[in-house]
Amino acid sequence: MLIAVYGVFALAATARAGFQIATKFSEAPLAYLLSAVAAVVYIVATVSLARAGTRAYAVSVVAVTTELVGVVAVGLLSILDPQAFPSETVWSAFGRGYGFVPLVLPILGLVWLRRNRPGQRRRK
Repeated sequence: MLIAVYGVFALAATARAGFQIATKFSEAPLAYLLSAVAAVVYIVATVSLARAGTRAYAVSVVAVTTELVGVVAVGLLSILDPQAFPSETVWSAFGRGYGFVPLVLPILGLVWLRRNRPGQRRRK
């Protein structure tokens, strides 16, 4: 389920950023570039979470941590300096436009990763 949600966000963020950059980049370049960064992070997280192994696990941890830092940083900046974000990104206002899923998703992702470390024995 977690990977499916990441996949949906990867598609949504990629489509949104692509459209914004292609049609109205000059209106809010920072916001649209941040949407593109979010899209890349979601793509990397989706692919790495779907793979097995220690390298995929490490990439997942970096991607999901980057996502959490991005959501918090962009969320805070978009509230403190709304003029810098004349158009919303996926991470604006902590993902308010997406029901705050962008804020909750990396937390759930990190919990899932912690519980599913490669080589870790499963408890019964």
